[in-house]
Amino acid sequence: MPVITAPHAFNESQLYVDLEPIFGRSLYLKCEGFNFAGSIKLKAAIEMVETAERDGVLKPDSILVESSSGNLGVALSIIAASKGYRFLCVTDSRCNLSTRLLMEALGSQVHIVADLDANGGFLGARIDYVRELCASDDRYVWLGQYTNPGNWRAHYRTTAPEIAEEFPELDVLFIGAGTTGTLMGCARYFREWHRPVRIVAVDSVGSVAFGGKPGRRMIPGLGMSMRPPLLDESFVDEVIRVEEADTIRACHRLARRGFLFGGSTGTVVSGAMDWLSRHDTRGLTAVGIAPDLGERYLDTIYQSNWLEALYGDELLLDEEEITKDPRGGEPRSRASRRRPDA
Repeated sequence: MPVITAPHAFNESQLYVDLEPIFGRSLYLKCEGFNFAGSIKLKAAIEMVETAERDGVLKPDSILVESSSGNLGVALSIIAASKGYRFLCVTDSRCNLSTRLLMEALGSQVHIVADLDANGGFLGARIDYVRELCASDDRYVWLGQYTNPGNWRAHYRTTAPEIAEEFPELDVLFIGAGTTGTLMGCARYFREWHRPVRIVAVDSVGSVAFGGKPGRRMIPGLGMSMRPPLLDESFVDEVIRVEEADTIRACHRLARRGFLFGGSTGTVVSGAMDWLSRHDTRGLTAVGIAPDLGERYLDTIYQSNWLEALYGDELLLDEEEITKDPRGGEPRSRASRRRPDA
């Protein structure tokens, strides 16, 4: 029986979901949302904070500040509350309301940036605000998740070995790309492993992390409006880009079978299923990483008015497979899938 005195001392690391009964293709999904922060970001937050403490950067009167679209902000809020630090999260309008309220409930301050950067995103503006804040008061300590090596080291030390222990014959690993901390930590670990593992990065369409044209992205978590400083593409075998509509379809398909996951997970699952559909998967062991759960997305990707306003009312009606009868029958007709008030 685990007994803890600090919220960041617990993290379930050995839970996987086999998606074959839902999607018809074998993919083991590593669930990283079962901790008090609700996401994989707790690992990076612990590594960065404790490194800063060991290096003497964090002092009793320090104020932690970080740019985050949500999950790292929650993780740092929990650690700051536990350790007695003040914390300011700099985010933007895409941050889910429930995430913002959660950070505030934990005693953190939240600043919302409204200005877009040159690539049509908010990241550049968020970083500029953090830099100005740190220049104005030396009590502010910016962990800098976008450049901090602790971000990838956390996953080199924990996430990747956890997967290796459970799947000694792993062939392909699907990892969502945001700051690329998870991606780089796992990729570096498996580059040194006893057998080759194909590392597939999953990014959002509209993200410029791996190049390409910037575009609208409304779901927080994955994707970047600049090239991630931590990214070393020599460790990545392939990149898959996923449309947000496909992210949402994957999330709803999972939810209709009882698994409520976040947008980042929907992106990873959609990208992985696309890759698996194009390859010979006989005897293949494939794992994907699910960064968080779906409760914080109830007012966005699981909310019909939000979906219809941004993507139209046909978004979930176009995919016949998404509502296939779980008892094994044919997909229901479009008419039978309309909302009761339609």
